[in-house]
Formats: sequence, structure tokens, C-alpha cells
Amino acid sequence: MTRARWHLGTGSLVLAWLAAAVVIALLQRNLPASVWLMVHVTLLGAATNAIVIWSAHFSSALARLPDKPDRRDEIARLIVLNISVIALLVAVVRGVWPITLISGLAIVAVIAWHTWELLSRMRRALPSRFGATVRYYLLAGLFLMIGVGLGVLSSRGGFDLRLQIGLVIAHATVNVLGWIGLTIVGTLVTLWPTILRTQAAAGAERAARLALPILVAGISVIALGSLIGVRFGVVLGLLGYLAGLVVASRPMLAETRNKPPVSFAAWSVLAGWVWFLFCIAALAVIAAISPTWEQITQRAGALTSLLVVGFVAQVLAGSLSYLLPVMAGGGPQPIRWRNAVVDRAAMARVAATNVALVFAALPVADSVKTVASAVALLTLAAALPLLARAMMRPPDSAVGPRGTSGPEPPKGAVGGTVVGVSVTLLALAAAVGAAPPETTPATATTVSQVATGHTETVDVRMRGMRYIPDQVRVNPGDALIINVINEGDDVHDLVLETGQRTPRMQPGESAQLDVGVVERQLDGWCSVAGHRQMGMVFTVLVNDEPAAMAQHSDGHEASAASAADDLDLMAEPAAGFKAHDPRLPPAPPGRVHRVRLEVTQQEQEVAPGVVQTRWMFGGSAPGPTLRGRVGDRFEIELVNSGDIGHSIDFHAGSLAPDKPMRTIAPGQSLRYTFTATKAGIWMYHCSTMPMSMHIANGMFGAVIIDPPDLEPVDKEFVLVSSEAYLGPQAGTADMAKIQAERPDLVTFNGYANQYDYDPLEVEVGQRIRIWVLAAGPNRGTAFHVVGGQFDTVYQEGDYLLQRAAGGSQVLGLSVAQGGFVELSLPQPGNYPFVSHAMVDAERGAHGILRATD
Repeated sequence: MTRARWHLGTGSLVLAWLAAAVVIALLQRNLPASVWLMVHVTLLGAATNAIVIWSAHFSSALARLPDKPDRRDEIARLIVLNISVIALLVAVVRGVWPITLISGLAIVAVIAWHTWELLSRMRRALPSRFGATVRYYLLAGLFLMIGVGLGVLSSRGGFDLRLQIGLVIAHATVNVLGWIGLTIVGTLVTLWPTILRTQAAAGAERAARLALPILVAGISVIALGSLIGVRFGVVLGLLGYLAGLVVASRPMLAETRNKPPVSFAAWSVLAGWVWFLFCIAALAVIAAISPTWEQITQRAGALTSLLVVGFVAQVLAGSLSYLLPVMAGGGPQPIRWRNAVVDRAAMARVAATNVALVFAALPVADSVKTVASAVALLTLAAALPLLARAMMRPPDSAVGPRGTSGPEPPKGAVGGTVVGVSVTLLALAAAVGAAPPETTPATATTVSQVATGHTETVDVRMRGMRYIPDQVRVNPGDALIINVINEGDDVHDLVLETGQRTPRMQPGESAQLDVGVVERQLDGWCSVAGHRQMGMVFTVLVNDEPAAMAQHSDGHEASAASAADDLDLMAEPAAGFKAHDPRLPPAPPGRVHRVRLEVTQQEQEVAPGVVQTRWMFGGSAPGPTLRGRVGDRFEIELVNSGDIGHSIDFHAGSLAPDKPMRTIAPGQSLRYTFTATKAGIWMYHCSTMPMSMHIANGMFGAVIIDPPDLEPVDKEFVLVSSEAYLGPQAGTADMAKIQAERPDLVTFNGYANQYDYDPLEVEVGQRIRIWVLAAGPNRGTAFHVVGGQFDTVYQEGDYLLQRAAGGSQVLGLSVAQGGFVELSLPQPGNYPFVSHAMVDAERGAHGILRATD
């Protein structure tokens, strides 16, 4: 295989990964873990392939070794690497940790093989001015092996919060600053002057040798500090790494002064390098000023797009735009043609990308951020089709006799810059003009507004279910700007009655709300379901109105458009209706049960023609029933794929609730481990405030721990009783109804009367065990089988009757209590089961046991 064919083929592989990253970014609303996927497809897919391919090329060039005619080992490494990366991405998203481990080990093996090959070349190297820069590649490979291990370990979970955060920071550090950062720094020592078509600056090799130990020390200190919980170590390491970049930048600056950039390749690489310096400095500031590790990760997350797109993607696009045309060969004219292709609208693209990145990083409205991100993504992605075109066969006009040439590279760098900046600013201006009210300062609704020219700026903090302060005062005609900071542990926002609002903010995030001129009192609240009713309300007062006049609308009125208006409990479900499966399988074998519970929000029918958006564990409401024996260990991975904070509380385990029951933000996960020491049917539920809202909206389920002396039966069923407080069609539960304890439905397993239409099938004389849990959130149940009698009753961990001569008619349970009953049905027929609180049976707590011969 010729060198040209090799680099064209492998270049296509890198471009394919970059194209996949663009597709993921465009489809992120429809993909799970889309941000994580986009980052890792770019870094682990595109960048890692590029590094493996080009570090082998540059190490041979620097060592003055000829190209290997046989590339079978390199092909094998690339095949295994790409299969392993794809497997790892799928396994992490799907939560399959054994595959994550296996694919991670395969990636480590490939990089170890690659690093050993580079080391072998270095040992055979001829004397060379820049031969020492191969050490950058060797140490980068070592860091990636460590980084993959840390990533696999962090995906396993099970650690306390602080160590989990430390693992994530260390993983990101050694991968981004080590594997990618060291490779780019080492490569640019020689590639940057080559792109500029100038000589390397005097002392460039000395700067490279000096910068390497500083950079390695910085990476090591950051990783160690994050793992042992020393924030000062992270700050010190970042400052050290920044110092190493400054040392490496000095010869680059001299080369740039000697020969300023003129091509897309040069400007793109230079812009990426500037973003790299900026991000490291910003991370050092974030680590220094953030009071908690959680806030460090949350604030640092805002720099993700700048590191991935601003730094890595721009450097990668620029480098490939220089390297691929040169490696394709064919002589001076085809290379000039290829350069002209990749340089089309070069300055316009670079300017648009980087202006858009600036706006995406600023605290501006969500609509502006969205447009800015799209502009940056699309203008940078424009390099992909141009590179693909440049890798094709040039036209005949580009391969004529010596002295002829293809199209000239585009001129007008200044004009291109103006065009790129102007188009970006016009797009952002259009986003502001088309934005909803929160991005356009809206004034009060009085007819006469006389602005005073004074602007009042206030800070409002969100903690728990409160704004602090919950009132602010301004003079009539003053403009008001509110800086809103989320210092709590849940997602919140601030919505004013004018329609202005902040975006929903994760813990540690902040936003600015420009209210405009205020002439009258304005009420505000948090729009997250249930938070307003929990007292999360806010008032803007004007100084000619007394504080006593501030009357919050507390949201206790029921929604005027409630789905209860469409409720008909005599209606039948649609054809093909299938009830929630109530059958209970035996406890699974083994004493350790590993379960992944993903929190989602989905529309679900709760009665014929009545749909609600339910928050679910494991894709159902109630969530999946877990079963085990006394002494069994349960390892639960909770993954929050919703859009607000959630948590989980397992009554079946006895442990300190602080860490395992904490609220986690969207996109986060936690490990909850407990050992079942007591028998019974135990409730699990979301414990995020307002807890009543989260439970009423579907976040509950059962854990059954068999009593040691549990007798065998012919059939087992599980029924979870709960209430529904209907909000609007396709909406969430109505918090006002929950607080007033006015349920619209009471159900077994989440759907009114469902077992009237899909009965529980048994045979006459079979021994039946029915487990019952009262999930609430506000009402218990009085479980009764019409025409049946219980000879065994087990409630809250003990038998009230055990196959006794006496009998029982009702299993009475308060909220969160559980138990089981056993009975046999003597004759064929339909035996209704109900809650004998008759109003609840009439609200949907009704089903049928159908006995046949």
C-alpha cells in the first residue's frame, strides 16, 4: 500500500468519526446520553484514531526511518481499536458494565501495542533535531491507558459521591490533557512551522524538552488531587499545566510573527490553540473559586463545548486540512488544487465558528446559545465535505504540464472574516428577535411607564424550596436585573407572571433575568412540577405598594383543563389493551442482585382516554418489582434520564440516607447498595421534594424479601395500590389536588380497573398468594376479595394468620405498608378484588380474579 493510499484511507476513517459526532450533536434531543456520546465520539473516536495514525507517521519521520511497506499490524490495531470503541460507547449508554470492562481492556491493549511500536522506532532512530518529541507520544499513550481504566472504573459506580467526582475529573484530565493535549503539543513543535511554511524557531526543540516534564507534572498533580480530594492540588496542577503550555507557545509565537497564518489549516489550528490556553486558565479559576467538588464539575461542564469543539475539533480539522492534501501527492499542481478546495471560504468559516463559540460560552439566553452552538457546529463541520472532495481525484485542469495550475486559493482574508462575523451576528440577532419573552426584556403591563434610568441588580439564591430573598423592592420606573443562583441540590428556575423566565438550572448553575422597567408588583415561582406548591414563590414589590399587598398565587387551584374532565370509569380500554403484568416470579438464583433503574418520563394511559406524563423507574409505573431473600445483597444503579432531579429510597435496606438517597441531576447516576436483613414487601420511591408529587406521578415500586419459612403456592401476584391526581391531558399530576388529598383515581398497578378487562387467571382449588403494597402517597388500602376468605395473612413482617382455622376478610394497610394474603377459590366464576374503602373501589381500585376448572 502506497503512503498516499494509506493516508487517504485512514483519513476517511477519521472523517467518518467526525461526521458521526456532528450527527449526534444534531440529533441530541432524540438520543440517550447525547452529550456524553458526542464528546466521546469526537475524542475517543475521531481524535484517538487520528493520534494512532499520525503519531506513527511523525515518529518515523522524526526518527528518519523509512515507511513500512507492510502495514498489517497497523491495520490490525485500527480494526481492534474501532470495534472496541464502538462496543464501549454502546455498553456505557446501555449500562452493560462487563462489556464496558472488556472493550476498555481491548483499547488499553491496542494503545500499549501502539506505544511499544513507537518505543521500538525511537530505539532505532537516527540522530534528529526533534527526535525527542516522540517522548510526547509515548507519555500520551501511557496516560490514555490510565485514563481508560479510570473511565471504566467510574462507569462501574458504587463509590461515595466525592470519590466518584474525583474519578471523573482524573479520567477527563489524563485523557484530554494527557492523551490528546500532549500529542497535540508534541506534534505542533514541527507541524506548526510546516503549516506556516516557515522554519522552526531557534530554541523550539529546547522549549519542547522543557515543557514536557512541566506538562506531565501538571497532569499528575491534577489527577492525584482530584482522587484524594485536595482541591488546591487541582488548582496547582492546572496552573503548572498552563505554564507548560506557555513554554511550548513561545517558539510558536515567534514562528507566527515570522510568517502569519494565511490558510484555513493555520487559522483553525491557531484558534484551537488559543481556546486550549483559555480553557486551562478558566478551569484553574473555577477550581480555585468553587466551594464544593460538585460545583467544580458543574461549572467545568460549561467548558465542554469549548474544549471539544473549540480546541480538539478545530486543531484536528486544521491539521487534516494541511496533511491530507500533502499526503495525497500527485505533484505540485494537484496539491495546490487540494489546498484551494480546503481553503474555500476559509476565513469566513473560522471567524463564524469562533465568534459563535464565544456567544455559546457567554451567559446569554438559551435561544441565543442554541443558535450559536449550531453555527459553530455547522461552520466547523463544513470542513468535512471539503476534505472529502480534496481527497478525490483532481480534475484534469489540476494536473496539466508544468507551469499550469488549478484554481487559485481564495483571496480576501479580511473580507472573509467580515462575512463570517456578520453572518453569525445576524443569526444571533434573529434568535433574539424570535426568542420567547424571557430573552426580550418585558416591562410591566401598565399603560404609563416612565423609566427612571436607574437599574437595580439583585442576587437571588435558590436553596431547598425557597428563593433567598423571596421578595425584592424597586422604585416605580426602575429597571430590574435578577442574578439567580441555584445553591440547592435540585433543578429549579424562576418564572415571572409576565412570561419572562430563566432556563432550568442544575445545582451550581446561575442565570440572569432582565426584567426591564417595573411599574407594578410581579409574582414569580419555580415551574418545576410541585415546587411552587411547596412554597417556592417570589415577589417583585414596588415601593408605593405595601408588603402586605403581596399575594402569591400559590397554585392550589386545580387546573382548569384537567384530564379528569375526560374521565369515564365506565368506559372500556381500546382494543388490544394489555394490563400491567401482576404475576410474580420466584426470587432469582444467586445472592447478589444487580439492577439498573433508569428514570424516564413518558406518556402513559392511566384510564381509558386519560393520558398523563409519568415519571418512571425502569420504564413503568409502578416500577419493576425486585425479589430476594433475607441476606441477599442488592446493587442498584440509578440513572436519571429525566429533565429534573430525582432520587430513590429503598425501605428494604437499613442505611444512612445522606449519600445513597441524594437527589441527582439529569444525566447523572448513583450506586445504591443494601443488604436485605428483614422479610416483607417493602416500598421504594423517589424521595426528592416534593415527595408527594414524585410518588403521585409514578415514582414507586416494591421489593419483596421472602420470609425464611415461606410455603410454596400455585400462583403469586403483586398489586401496588396508589392514587392519581390528574393534571391536564399529557401533563403531570396536579399538586393542588395532592395537597388537598382529592384523588381522581385509586388504582392497582397504575391503571384504573385494568384487571376488570384483563383478569387474573387462576384455577379452582389452586392456592393463591397476593402481595399488596400501599404506595400512596396519601391513602392506604383495605384489600378484599369478594367471595373469598383469607386463611393466611402476613402484614408488615409477621403473620396475623398462618393457614389457620380462623379466617380474615381484609388486609388493611396504611400508606407504605405491605403484606400478603393466601386463599383458594372454591368454584368457577369471577371474584372481584377491591379496596373495601368503597369510594376508592369506585375510583378504580377494582379488578377480577377469574377461576376456571
